Amino acid sequence: MTPDRPAAAPDVADRATAGFSRGYDVQPAGRWAAPGRVNLIGEHTDYNDGFVLPFALPLRTVVAAGPQPGERWTVRSEIADRPVDFGVAEADSPGRVTGWGGYVAGVVWALREAGYAVPGARLAIASDVPLGSGLSSSAALEAAVLTALADLGGLDLPAAHRPRLAQRAENGYVGAPTGIMDQSAVLRCRAGHALFLDCRDESVEHIPFDLDAAGLAILVIDSRAPHRHVDGEYASRRAACERAADLLGVPALRDVSVADLDAALGRLPDDETRRRVRHVVTENQRVLDTVELLRAGRVPEIGPLLTASHASMRDDFEITVPEVDTAVEAALAAGALGARMTGGGFGGCVLALVGADRSDAVATAVRAAYAERGFTAPTTLSALPAPGTTRLP
Repeated sequence: MTPDRPAAAPDVADRATAGFSRGYDVQPAGRWAAPGRVNLIGEHTDYNDGFVLPFALPLRTVVAAGPQPGERWTVRSEIADRPVDFGVAEADSPGRVTGWGGYVAGVVWALREAGYAVPGARLAIASDVPLGSGLSSSAALEAAVLTALADLGGLDLPAAHRPRLAQRAENGYVGAPTGIMDQSAVLRCRAGHALFLDCRDESVEHIPFDLDAAGLAILVIDSRAPHRHVDGEYASRRAACERAADLLGVPALRDVSVADLDAALGRLPDDETRRRVRHVVTENQRVLDTVELLRAGRVPEIGPLLTASHASMRDDFEITVPEVDTAVEAALAAGALGARMTGGGFGGCVLALVGADRSDAVATAVRAAYAERGFTAPTTLSALPAPGTTRLP
């Protein structure tokens, strides 16, 4: 993420092509692009069978790819000096390929586990989705690789099934316990819309999110506090939710309504568990309320819901850090209509709903607050909802 620049990076596809031709001395058969995403609202609701409302960013990961004989896969990345090369033995052994290459091997593994004949391939990766910032760089990589391999192999792979396969790669091969939201967003989003996803039945509705018409913008602020999914904190929150659902006798916390919340909290054994449950239940309701406002074209009115979401993540789910709290507080003080952390937590990004003419002023205020506290300067971009994964010309 680069400060004070348009979100789109026009050369990422060319970088992928150049990396392929330089590494393999031939031209790729095609290029596939997958976006990063931000979640407008609905955090840690996905693995609780709840509701989320992400939209895709103009920032993209591009995979240039071509066939390779046999069942071998060679992958080059602009962030690595050496390629990753693996065959069936490594692909069929979760965790065997590590680092960024593990996400590619995980896609091959998930496809093979599902019974698909995955073609051997050579791939080159370039990306403008920043790593570790909570914008789903891993899901973008998985989606681009999955779509490339499906097209190269002529696989009969329905679009609605692709998010689960990409999620399976991350859960089962890499070992990150993420929900279905990230992969659904990067694969299924549409330009100018947010994706209303029911994580239980995976049904989607494309909700108009016309910021321009409302005279608004979403300012995305990279807190510069690294965001990590494969760690004990994320896993412990998920486990706490599953334990609570079991104690309450429901399939998932999605089945507890706001009306039933007080009674449910009274049945739980400790304050920490009660706070975790309260966040998930109220966050689900905030998603539903946001969708209703957007359907009615009342975009400015979602601001307080965004801010309430952040307070819940900070106080009940306890997944924020000083950098993101500072960004939210400074954005609101500078006139943002609402602001919240987005992503799994413990770092990552903040989004702020701002007047289109206030984006620079809010960004300046956040940078000043960071400087006052001695934090590394944040980076910002102003984003509009972009399309999902696609093959490029």
